[in-house]
Amino acid sequence: MKEVYNYTKEKMEKTVAHLKSDYASIRAGRASAAVLDKITVDYYGTPTPINQLASVSVAEARILTIQPWDKSVLHGIEKAIQASDLGINPQNDGVVVRLTFPKLTEDSRKTIVKDVNKMAEDAKVAVRAIRRDAMDKLKKMQKASEITEDDLKNGEEKVQKITDDFVKEVDKVAKAKEAEVMEI
Repeated sequence: MKEVYNYTKEKMEKTVAHLKSDYASIRAGRASAAVLDKITVDYYGTPTPINQLASVSVAEARILTIQPWDKSVLHGIEKAIQASDLGINPQNDGVVVRLTFPKLTEDSRKTIVKDVNKMAEDAKVAVRAIRRDAMDKLKKMQKASEITEDDLKNGEEKVQKITDDFVKEVDKVAKAKEAEVMEI
């Protein structure tokens, strides 16, 4: 039964980590290198993440600078950012690419908060699916006479407690991201 608990916790931890990663890539009015994580540049025929081609740094609160190690890729980085769903027009001065993040309007903040809440709800659905799988494993173990009916009941209670803890964690992460978006 312990392996069922460990497997369940591990899967739920990965779900929360994925949610945090998704939240990091949300543009919240502040410059953050994480918004570039999902953007790849065609570098000699290979799609390569920007952070593997250049030094990415936050110059000011709302300005991100990208300084490639190979100047020939500057134009490729610029094109990749324009083609992405980032919604920011890069400025290329021949040495670095600058991204200036505009201040968010109240409407755009509310839209971002809706996206944040949708991602949180998707994470909760994933956590509940993991719970269902764990419960099914426990029931199969009981049918195969590996555990008693009391063990099954205790196991289900423990899995439910683990699930409740991770749902609270998802809520906490979502509230923090929502507060970050609304405070700017």
